Amino acid sequence: MKLDASSPQILIGITGSIAAYKTCEVISTLAKAGADVKVILTSSAQAFIGPVTVATLSRHRAYTDECFWKSDFGRPLHIELGEWADVFAIAPLSANTLAKLSMGMADNLLTNTVLASTCPIAVAPAMNTDMWQQVAVQRNWRQLQNDPRYHIIEPGAGILACDRVGTGRMAEPTGIVANIKSLLHTRGKRDLAGKRILISAGGTREYLDPVRFIGNPSTGKMGIALATAAAHRGASVTLVCGCVEPTLLAALPKMKTISVTTASEMETALLSAFPDADWVVMSAAVADVKPATYSQEKLPKPSLPNPLPLEPVPDILAQLAQLKQPHQKLIGFAAQTGDIETPAREKLNRKKLDAIVANPIDRPDAGFGSNTNEAIILSARGDRVTIEPCSKLKLAHHLFDFLD
Repeated sequence: MKLDASSPQILIGITGSIAAYKTCEVISTLAKAGADVKVILTSSAQAFIGPVTVATLSRHRAYTDECFWKSDFGRPLHIELGEWADVFAIAPLSANTLAKLSMGMADNLLTNTVLASTCPIAVAPAMNTDMWQQVAVQRNWRQLQNDPRYHIIEPGAGILACDRVGTGRMAEPTGIVANIKSLLHTRGKRDLAGKRILISAGGTREYLDPVRFIGNPSTGKMGIALATAAAHRGASVTLVCGCVEPTLLAALPKMKTISVTTASEMETALLSAFPDADWVVMSAAVADVKPATYSQEKLPKPSLPNPLPLEPVPDILAQLAQLKQPHQKLIGFAAQTGDIETPAREKLNRKKLDAIVANPIDRPDAGFGSNTNEAIILSARGDRVTIEPCSKLKLAHHLFDFLD
């Protein structure tokens, strides 16, 4: 999948950690998507990954401290790289480099380039659990969080390279790439800071018996993209997930996640979280009907009801519209075939929404299961914007730009 901007310039810094191998996937993914990627390796990083590897993946030479002290680059190298970058990502970020950044130190190419640059910087730490939990390390981490230049990619928990189980794993490459793509769009602005955003994602399943259900093809990719974009822009996000691909959840930024299966469970979760939300984005594909009866045991094939009695599922979006307060915004989605705008506009008015996203499900690379999407966004005040085919993360950012 290509990046939506032409040849964005991305600088990657790699410090001394075994997690450096995971950064190879970040570099490769960005380069294959059309980004111009350059990589700085600290001397410690080279104990884990070599210059030839990153040069091959990035299609540029690797920049090291040895390059820093040479004079064959014309302008000072740290100035050249710092001014060149649209986004700077440091992954993995070691405890040593974290301490340097928190104090504004500059004793190698990487830290000098940080001070010589003005672009947003994403940081993804990686270290042993005991190291991560040290008072000094947590103090330095908080210091970075208070600096608006730095965009935090929290470490995850699990089995570490040292065989310990705990927090300290570098974020997954997919999460780091998503953060970088968001920064390319926002240029580091946190315009949703202070907002509480409630998002629904994925499809629901309405069971006839323990193995049979009425469902839909939704994978939750659009809702996950919305939650990711909102978090990257500083919002406090609550995500109510129906049936979502588990790998998508693993790359999410830090947020509250509530997992549900049925429309009834989604209704309960959303109604409970709604009063605390400033904005609500309903991207979930919620069932319209369910089997009228449920069998606790699997029904033998000859016993399947024919025809199958159905009953309607409560309209969650309509309920939220009735409960909406003046300070709240309620945004719906309309997945359509053929003419997508007319039924979406009717739904916008009928349900008294603030905005609606109409997206086609009968076009290539759009709708359910795809990594890309396109849409027409309409507002209750009469605004209208067409979003050409792009990544779902990009579409999510376009929606938040529209709502702002």
